[in-house]
Amino acid sequence: MICTLSAISFVCPCAVSAAASEPSAPLTPVSIPGILVLAGVVAIGLLVGRISLLGLTIGSAAVLFVGLVAGHFQMQVPAGTGEIGLAAFVYCVGLGAGPTFFRSLVQDGRTLALLGAVIVTSGATTAWVVGKVLGLPAELASGIFAGAMTSTPALGALTTTLPNSPDVAVGFGVGYPFGIIAVVAFVQVLPKLLGRDLKSAAAGDPAAAASQIVRKLVEIRNPAIVGKRPGSVAMIEATNCQTPRVRDGDILRPTPHDFQFELGQQVLLVGPEGRLTVVLDMLGAEVEGADQLLLDAERQRRQIVATSPEVIGRSLKELRLLSKYGVTITRIRRHEVEFVPSAMTKIEFGDQLTAVGTPENWPEVERLAGHRPTALDQSNILALAVGLLLGIALGMLPISIAGLSIQLGLAGGPLMVGLILGHFGRLGPLVGHLPRSARMLLMETGLVLFLASAGVAAGGDFVAVLQQQGAWLCVGAATVAIVPLTVGFLLAEYVMKLRLLKSLGAICGGMTSTPGLAAITSTTDAAEPVVAYVAAYPIALGLVTILAPMLVEFLR
Repeated sequence: MICTLSAISFVCPCAVSAAASEPSAPLTPVSIPGILVLAGVVAIGLLVGRISLLGLTIGSAAVLFVGLVAGHFQMQVPAGTGEIGLAAFVYCVGLGAGPTFFRSLVQDGRTLALLGAVIVTSGATTAWVVGKVLGLPAELASGIFAGAMTSTPALGALTTTLPNSPDVAVGFGVGYPFGIIAVVAFVQVLPKLLGRDLKSAAAGDPAAAASQIVRKLVEIRNPAIVGKRPGSVAMIEATNCQTPRVRDGDILRPTPHDFQFELGQQVLLVGPEGRLTVVLDMLGAEVEGADQLLLDAERQRRQIVATSPEVIGRSLKELRLLSKYGVTITRIRRHEVEFVPSAMTKIEFGDQLTAVGTPENWPEVERLAGHRPTALDQSNILALAVGLLLGIALGMLPISIAGLSIQLGLAGGPLMVGLILGHFGRLGPLVGHLPRSARMLLMETGLVLFLASAGVAAGGDFVAVLQQQGAWLCVGAATVAIVPLTVGFLLAEYVMKLRLLKSLGAICGGMTSTPGLAAITSTTDAAEPVVAYVAAYPIALGLVTILAPMLVEFLR
C-alpha cells in the first residue's frame, strides 16, 4: 500500500486531492518502534526509487514520498535523525563541490555560473508570484520552489529555518516530481523542436579537444631555442606542455636535469591537444612512426600519490624535482580530473602524480611525496567529526545583514565549511579529503535519513493540504519548474550565444538536476555538457539554499 500511494504521489501529487471531497478523519497511530519505521521507510523508498516509469526513475527522493505515507498513518522515527542526516549530507555536498565552486567564479565558467544564478533567481521569483497569486502559505510556496529546483539542500535550509512547519516538506513533495520531469523532458524535446541532433552537435566539441592530453614525438628544428632549457621557453611554460623524454637511439630516456635543446634532437611533447599543436610547430616537426617508442615510454612511467607535508602546498618550481632527482611530473589527477601541470602548480593532498624519471631515484621521490596509494582509500574520521562540528557551530552563529539577524542553520553551516575544505584540501591539521566512495556513501546515507524524517514529519498533514489547495497547487508547481528552464534557454541561446550542448548542460546545473544531465550524456559522449554543468551547478546549489529561506520572509 505504501508503494502504491508513493507512486501515485510521484505521477501527480494532486491526484490525492481528488480521492476525497472531505478532509480525512484522524488515523489511529500505528505502534511500531521508530527505528523499524526508519529502516522500513528507507528500504521501501530506495526500492520504489528504482522503478522506471517511461524510462525515468526518481532515486533517493522516493524515500520522501514513502515517508509521507508513513507519516499519514501517524508513524514516527527517532528524534534527531533528520538533523544528523542533513548535516552529513550537505557537508559531503560541500566537499564534493568545493574544488570547482570558487574556481567557477573566476575562470571561464563565470558566464555559465551567471546563467545558473539567473535560472535559480527566476525560479525564486516565479515561486513568489505563484505564492502571491494563489494565496499559498509562505512555507508551502518555498517548499514548492525547493522541490521544483530538485534541491534537497534547499529543503534542508527551509526545515532548519521552519522546524515546526510540515508545509515545507509537503510543498517539496509536490514540486519535486514536476522538477524532475520538466528538466528531463526539456533536454530531450528541445533539440527535436529546434531540429538539432545532440550527436551531430557534439562534433568538434571544443571542450573535449582542449582537455584531452596527447603525446607527440617532435624533432627540434627551431634555431631560436638551441641552448635553452624547456623551462626557459615561454611558450612551453605558458601552454602547460612538458618535455619529459628525449630520444636516445631506439629508446626514449627521461630528460636529464641539465638538458638543453639542440637541432635534430627528438623529444616527447606532452600537453592538452588544444595547445600542443602550437608548441609543436614552434619546436619543429612531428616525427612519424613513433608509436612503438611511445608504448615503451608508457611502460616506464610511475604513479605517485602525494600525502607528505614536504610537498603539499608547494609548487613544482619550488620542489625542483628535475634538477634534484631527474624527475618530471607530466600529469596530475585531482578530484577525478587529469591535467598537465605548470611550474606554478601547487601539489594538494591526494594528488596522483604521473612521473617520468630515472628509475634509481624512484625510492627517494616516493619518500619525499609520502607515496601511500592506500591513503586515498582511508577516511579520516577525526577530521570528518571536526569538520561537522565546525559546520554545525557556524550554522548556529547569528549573522546580521541589513539589520536582520539570520543563521546559516544545519544546512548552510556544514555546507559552507565543506565548500571551504573542499576548495583548499587542508586547513592546518584539518584535512578536507574524503575518499570518493566514503563521501558518496555518507552523502547518500545522510540524504535518505533526512528525507525519511522530513517525510514522516509532514505526512500527517500532506493529504489535508492537497485537499485544501486543490489542482492549482500542481499548476503552480509546474509553472515554477518550467519558467526558469525557459528563461535559462533564452538567455543562453540569444544573449550568451552558447552552443546547444553547453546551454543544456548549464541549464541542468542551474536546475541542480543530475537526472537531466544523465539524459544528455546518455545521448552523447561529448564533454561539453558535463563541463558546463560543473560550472553552473555549484553556484546554483549555493544560491538556491540561500534564496529558499529568504523567499519565506518575502512571502509573509
